[in-house]
Amino acid sequence: MGRLRGIKGKEAIKAFVKAGGIERKGKGDHVNTKMPNGQIITIPSSKELKIGLLKAAIKKAGLTEEEFSMLLK
Repeated sequence: MGRLRGIKGKEAIKAFVKAGGIERKGKGDHVNTKMPNGQIITIPSSKELKIGLLKAAIKKAGLTEEEFSMLLK
């Protein structure tokens, strides 16, 4: 699953917004995204995301890794 590596926080936030999420301010450099399923995903926007955090956020958003990869484009 090399395609999920090297993704920056800002890229992931844009993908979650494309999936119907609403971007909100978090603490510090973190951004909260409220998803249509009611879940709130918190991601640091300034750095590259670790694979575990990204996979957990994708699952919480109710997306598959393939759907998320398509939203990145």
